[in-house]
Amino acid sequence: MTQFEKAKKGILSPALKKVAGDESVAPEKLAELVAAGLVVIPFNPAHAPARPAGIGRGLRTKVNVNLGTSRDFPLLADELRKVRISLACGADALMDLSTGGNLVRIRKAILARTPIPLGTVPIYQAAVKTLDQRRSIVDMTEEDLFEAVEAQAREGVDFMTVHSGLTLKAIDRLKKQGRVADVVSRGGAFLLAWMLHNGKENPFYARFDRLLAIARRHDVTLSLGDGLRPGSVLDATDRPQIEELLTLGELVDLARAAGVQVMVEGPGHVPLDQVEMNMRLEKRVCHGAPFYVLGPLVTDIAPGYDHIVSAIGGAVAAAAGADFLCYVTPAEHLGLPTDDDVREGLIASKIAAHAADIVKGVPGALLRDRELARARKRLDWETQRRLAIDPVKFAAVRKRRRSKSRACSMCGEFCAMRIVGEFLGAKGTADGGCA
Repeated sequence: MTQFEKAKKGILSPALKKVAGDESVAPEKLAELVAAGLVVIPFNPAHAPARPAGIGRGLRTKVNVNLGTSRDFPLLADELRKVRISLACGADALMDLSTGGNLVRIRKAILARTPIPLGTVPIYQAAVKTLDQRRSIVDMTEEDLFEAVEAQAREGVDFMTVHSGLTLKAIDRLKKQGRVADVVSRGGAFLLAWMLHNGKENPFYARFDRLLAIARRHDVTLSLGDGLRPGSVLDATDRPQIEELLTLGELVDLARAAGVQVMVEGPGHVPLDQVEMNMRLEKRVCHGAPFYVLGPLVTDIAPGYDHIVSAIGGAVAAAAGADFLCYVTPAEHLGLPTDDDVREGLIASKIAAHAADIVKGVPGALLRDRELARARKRLDWETQRRLAIDPVKFAAVRKRRRSKSRACSMCGEFCAMRIVGEFLGAKGTADGGCA
């Protein structure tokens, strides 16, 4: 049985109990949310991540890290180093998006080193296989696609992005729309080209029942991808995007009826004033399914700083109901991320997620802020470092600009908290801290 089916029968699986403990939620309450499809626990028994994650209503906003090789940089060692960095910095899930080198070897190596849920986009493997055979991507067969899904499910992949909502009807709307940036999704582009070249419906839509059978057999959580997500803020919330979303809502119902856990992805580049509306629209159309947000990127003009752009959109999105943030690195739109890019992108997304959790009232979210604020007031630098979301950077900045006094080197003897503490005479505040 899948996690979804167990929850519907009132069976409290070890993975569910672990998530409940981590989230300070009663296991029975969490089981109700999983049974309703409002929370998913990606947990393929063939992988059985030691640190499972619950994604959905009432839980801490989770952050995913994308990594993987490219054909220009097919180096497994580089990606395994990024896995270690991601785990050290608190990623909740990883996705292997490799397109270069031996994909099976790379994926198995990452799986073996990943105690958190691992996701993939199976169409990448099908596309690479086709290119390696000196054929065009549009020469992929339906069997190529489903063989990739089945093989990765057997290996232990916990969740998969499948662009099942990209239909011929949606492509027709795209043609009529006249977008600025057309299609930004790589998997969506592969399918769109295949569908137009072959004159056939998307196999992941037309044969969704086959996809569900594989997912149920291996307890793989389906992440219904947004192949037509906007690639520019000028294309946001247009007819093709909404057409695909409506289809995804129908597929959510089919997945739940089949006993398969399902979440929905979206929406890409979205202006700040449309972010909240997009979150509420997804929740409404997709019946409360957990929302996996790519970005949202709220402006197009910041290459090199898109981790900041994404954090701005991600904080608003999560506060409005998004459950799962996909990190964006400074290398977005520019190249394969480096180790430092991965660290910066992950920290930025974690800040956004935490800021949203405060607004959501997630249990325990404010506790860390309270303790750090008190440590700052006491000028307790070690406790501040321990509680900081990036203790490595905290220590580096302190070392680089250390003050001769106990306060920080910006304020020194003019430290606001020290001055006020002296005159208020509050116990433990006389040495102050930095404002």
